[in-house]
Amino acid sequence: MEEITIRDIARMCGVGVSTVSRVINDHPDVNPQTRERILSVIQKSGYIPNNSARNLKRTEARSIALVLKDIRNPFFTSMIDLLEVEVRKRGYSLVPHRVRAGEDEVDSAMEFIKEKRLQGVVFLGGYFRNSVEKLRMLRVPFVLSATGSMPDSESFALYSSVSVDDKKGSGRLVQHLIDTGHRDIAILAAERDEKSVSGLRLEGYLDTLEKNGIPIREELICRMDPDIAFFSSENGYETTKKLLDRKVRCTAICAFSDMVAIGVCRAVMERGGRIPQDYAVTGFDGINLSRYYTPSITTLRQPIEKIAEATVALLFERLENGGENRNLLYEGELLIRESTAGGILIETD
Repeated sequence: MEEITIRDIARMCGVGVSTVSRVINDHPDVNPQTRERILSVIQKSGYIPNNSARNLKRTEARSIALVLKDIRNPFFTSMIDLLEVEVRKRGYSLVPHRVRAGEDEVDSAMEFIKEKRLQGVVFLGGYFRNSVEKLRMLRVPFVLSATGSMPDSESFALYSSVSVDDKKGSGRLVQHLIDTGHRDIAILAAERDEKSVSGLRLEGYLDTLEKNGIPIREELICRMDPDIAFFSSENGYETTKKLLDRKVRCTAICAFSDMVAIGVCRAVMERGGRIPQDYAVTGFDGINLSRYYTPSITTLRQPIEKIAEATVALLFERLENGGENRNLLYEGELLIRESTAGGILIETD
């Protein structure tokens, strides 16, 4: 089977190669609906939007596997590019490998490592859950990067990880809404007991409401549609329409990613609502599109440069020196924009 190219993606979407390239590189000047269509085709086709994809045909000893759990979110596209730069600085190549829904990431990585003679692994995105026995089967150094992992006391020392503090970041966004007068705050999230990125951000929401003496209302915790891609604007759009149809008392909506927040905004505006006058909206991640969307979206920007640098540094510490595992959490940057600020752009960068 021939490798899918960017030209194939463009043909399947009915757009030019330059449009697909802009989506892959997270440029803002692409229609949101077109962006969603292209990302959906990329997801279904298995195309890896990165120049290093050509390395999949090579068998090189000085290579690092990049195991991808989700590439729909433009946040991960930027992360891939940064990780590749850091790996190349050390004279290695980065070899992407996509894990499809339902696949076990460790089993998949072990087969890929054996096939390509790879020296280490970066697990990027998704939710990493594996037993101690399974982790010990990985014979090469590995790091979890920007995952929703919640290691237990037994497995925590078995791997290195680098991510933003999802729970704290979500709490800061909710606190911003409370500080601007909101009490009836909805959230689009995963199941409460799901320790994913979304689950951690839900915990931040719940804890912040509790700290401020605001009762938790179950009708404001909106479960995302499991049949629609989780990080997509489509899921935010459809879930928000259901929330608005229920006509519950609500003045603010927290989305667990910027792409989801864009869908929230579209649903609100289609129903005649104004942002932020009728509904304040927050996202998470800080992708470029969130700044250039109308209205620009208040968000928690992840320090992707620091995360990428630390991820590769930890991996090569283990690879070259056999260093100890470390688990790093970074704080994000709160960017207050039009979607919560009454049309006044507060962000100064």
